Amino acid sequence: MSSDADVDPSEYEGLEDADVTMRVNDHGLHIADDEATGVSSQGQTPAEALENLAEAVETYREATSDESDDDWL
Repeated sequence: MSSDADVDPSEYEGLEDADVTMRVNDHGLHIADDEATGVSSQGQTPAEALENLAEAVETYREATSDESDDDWL
């Protein structure tokens, strides 16, 4: 993870082995990017951005998994 923040993405379920980049935008929001999936999220604090990213990555993985057996798509 590249960041000057004092947070560790490995503490969040689903981000244990993730390559996460943290940045702050022009409005002061903390942005967390998961390099492997391309998923990004934001928060008022680095911890909030990582918490939101963990949830977004989980949703992404559920949506892209091929375990649904839905043949109608």
